Amino acid sequence: MEKRFKVWVYREGELPLVHGGPVNNIYGIEGQFIDEIESGKSKFLARNPDEAHAFFLPISVSYIINFLYRPLVTYSRDQLQRMVADYITVISQKYPYWNRSNGADHFLVSCHDWIFRLNFIRVLCNANTSEGFRPRRDISIPEINIPVRKLGPPCMHLSPKKRKILAFFAGGSHGNIRKVLQQHWKDKDDEIQVHEYLPKEKNYFKLMGRSRFCLCPSGYEVASPRVVTALYNGCVPVIISDYYTLLFSDVLDWSQFSIHINQGDSEVNTVQQVFENAEESEASCEAFYGESSCSAV
Repeated sequence: MEKRFKVWVYREGELPLVHGGPVNNIYGIEGQFIDEIESGKSKFLARNPDEAHAFFLPISVSYIINFLYRPLVTYSRDQLQRMVADYITVISQKYPYWNRSNGADHFLVSCHDWIFRLNFIRVLCNANTSEGFRPRRDISIPEINIPVRKLGPPCMHLSPKKRKILAFFAGGSHGNIRKVLQQHWKDKDDEIQVHEYLPKEKNYFKLMGRSRFCLCPSGYEVASPRVVTALYNGCVPVIISDYYTLLFSDVLDWSQFSIHINQGDSEVNTVQQVFENAEESEASCEAFYGESSCSAV
């Protein structure tokens, strides 16, 4: 299937709202995907729409927010919805493909969890089933914090045996889960390090690479770039989130390399018990990935 699968990219529309997107920071995967599929070098790019299995709407939700919602006078999604609906009207009147399937073989890539009341496939970072994400139709993709002029976050890991930090988290206190974690551990424990904002002299990625477990609690959204960054640095992600469809979960068995805690079980005692059980069973990065795998992540 991988050898045969082809995607047609609609050519209608102009920059900045169509055919472009952010390529850096936490929403960078939108622009990265558009840039790669439209570069002409992708083996998945269809040369004509009749050979395509799927049809890509090259719209960047992030750019729509940046350009159409400035100055910000409303949080209403109407303007965004109209922009997408107008684009679909254009392609459905010009081509037969949307009408043929009523949009079922069309898709849009976005990190924002805006709910479109249309029948296309949503490829989302924030794959929240409580907000309309359908795992049998939609696709969960990684949210990655991509530094400027870099292809991904820095990898600053140590081998598992040299990691002295049991668990690590740094982030804002938005959301009840994060508040609970910070109230109990914020700047109080060297073994379980929880910070709201790191001092300038401390490196976020280096601390991840020195930790055995990386706490990934949901905030305003269920997804977080911490999950991918933790894996990249060989740190076992401890995902504290409900309604989150983990990325590529149709082919990846996340129980083999991560720990999941439901929000209802996120009290401090439960989190503490998870770490104690993991220590007893040696369920560290080395146990999850193997010594050689961790040092090669």
